[in-house]
Amino acid sequence: MKKSIAIVFITALAAVSLTAFEAQAGTPRVDRRQANQAERIRDGVRSGQLTRGETRRLVRGQAHVRRMEHRAKADGVVTPGERARLRQAQRVQSRHIARARHNGLQRF
Repeated sequence: MKKSIAIVFITALAAVSLTAFEAQAGTPRVDRRQANQAERIRDGVRSGQLTRGETRRLVRGQAHVRRMEHRAKADGVVTPGERARLRQAQRVQSRHIARARHNGLQRF
């Protein structure tokens, strides 16, 4: 009985610690913006504003930002400098999406 109570207690403590750890490294703004930009890419594909090559490049750019985010979260804390670099990468990606969607090339 004591063993099962100890296991439950340790499991609960680990869950609380993990939740606190994830909250510390949370980047909800980055996640929201990533989702927004992915939706902009999908809209561009649906409307025919993006060619296959443009779409491929934009998806790779989104993956790059996602990898940057994972590296920033790796130590459990996203520093202000890391957040600034993520914001800048997202600005660049946003500009690429806008330019690709409005450059006059269309998918047929």
